[in-house]
Amino acid sequence: MNSTNKHLSTFSDSKSHYEILDGLRGVAAVMVVIFHFFETFSGGNHLKQIMNHGYLAVDFFFVLSGFVIGYAYDDRWGKMTLKDFFKRRLIRLHPMIIMGMIIGAIGFYFSASPILFPGIASVPVWKLLLVMLIGFTLLPVPPSLEIRGWGEMHPLDGPAWSLFFEYVANILYALFIRKFSKKALAVLVFLAGAALIHLAVTSPNGDVIGGWSVNPEQLRVGLTRLMYPFFAGLLLSRIAQPGRIKYAFLWASLLVIVALSFPRVGGSEHLWMNGLYDSLTIIIVFPLIVYIGASGKVTGKFATRITRFLGDLSYPLYITHYPLIYIFTAWVVDNQVPMSKAWPVGVLMIVSAIAIAYGAMKLYDVPVRNWLAKRFMHKTVK
Repeated sequence: MNSTNKHLSTFSDSKSHYEILDGLRGVAAVMVVIFHFFETFSGGNHLKQIMNHGYLAVDFFFVLSGFVIGYAYDDRWGKMTLKDFFKRRLIRLHPMIIMGMIIGAIGFYFSASPILFPGIASVPVWKLLLVMLIGFTLLPVPPSLEIRGWGEMHPLDGPAWSLFFEYVANILYALFIRKFSKKALAVLVFLAGAALIHLAVTSPNGDVIGGWSVNPEQLRVGLTRLMYPFFAGLLLSRIAQPGRIKYAFLWASLLVIVALSFPRVGGSEHLWMNGLYDSLTIIIVFPLIVYIGASGKVTGKFATRITRFLGDLSYPLYITHYPLIYIFTAWVVDNQVPMSKAWPVGVLMIVSAIAIAYGAMKLYDVPVRNWLAKRFMHKTVK
C-alpha cells in the first residue's frame, strides 16, 4: 500500500535511498489508520466522513512505489534477471502479507457482530484456515469463501487488495513497461490519467473508492487507480532531476496531511466535483509531493529518527492494522457507541496498531527478510 523502505540494500548494491520518501509513506500510513477510525462513525456515507480523503493514501502509495521501483531497478536490468527482480519484490513485500493474514485470522471471531458481521460466528475453523492459506498467496478468494460478508477479495485483511494490484504493477513493469521509452511511457501515463479522470467524475459516489472486490466493476476501479499513479511515479523517476528544497519533509508531510484530510467537495448535489478533486490530487499533487520529498535531505538526529521510524513502520502498519478496525467497528455498531464516548478506545486501538506493527517489523519482518535475502539473494537487510 507499499514498497519504499530504507533497506534499499535488497534493491541495489550501491544506491542510496530517499529517507524523506520513506517518512512520507509512514505519514500516509498513520493517516490511513486515523481515516479508518473516523470511517467507523460515517455509517458508510463518505459525505459525512471526517478526514474525508484518507482513501487517497493508496494512490499516493502507488506513486511512491512507481518512483522507487524506477529509481532502484531501471538501470540494473543488464545485471539482473526477471527471476532476480521477482525474488527481491517477494522478499520485500510478502512476509508482512503473511503476517497480516495471520493477525486477521486471529482477530476474525473477535469481530463477530449480529449487525455488522452476522455470519462470522457460524464460519467453521477449517474454512477460516483455508481463507488464511489462500491469503498467504495474495490470490483473491472466490465469492464462496468471502467469509466476512463485505465482498472483499481478502476478508481477513481488507487492505491487502492494494498489494494485489501492487504485484500486478510489478509484473507489468518487469515484463513490458520497463522497456518503454520515455515517450511511450508518457503516452501510457496520459491515457491512464484520462481514464482516471473519467472514472472519478462519472462515479456514482463521486470518488475513486473501490478496487477490493472480485467483480468486473471493482477490478476496473482497482486497475484504473493503479495504472496512472504507479506509472506516473515511474515516469517521474526517469525525467525529474530532484533539486534542493529546504525543509522538504515538513512541506511534503503537510501536503500529504492536507490532501488526505481535505473536506468533501461538492456535496451530494455535485458529486463530480469531488471526483475531480480526487483525480487532480492523484495526477498533480501526489507527484509534486514525491518530487519535493526526493529533493530534500534529512538533517539532524531528531529528524533522522522520525523519518526512519515512520519509514520502518509504514508498510507493517498499513498491512496489519485493519483487523483491529474490524473489531473496533463491530463494537461501535453493536453497542451504538457515539464518537464522543468511543474515542478513548479508538486512541487505544490506534496505539495498539502501531505497537503491533512495530513489533512485527522488529521481531518478524526484518529477521525473516534477512534470512530470505541470505538464502536466495546472498544479501542481508541492514
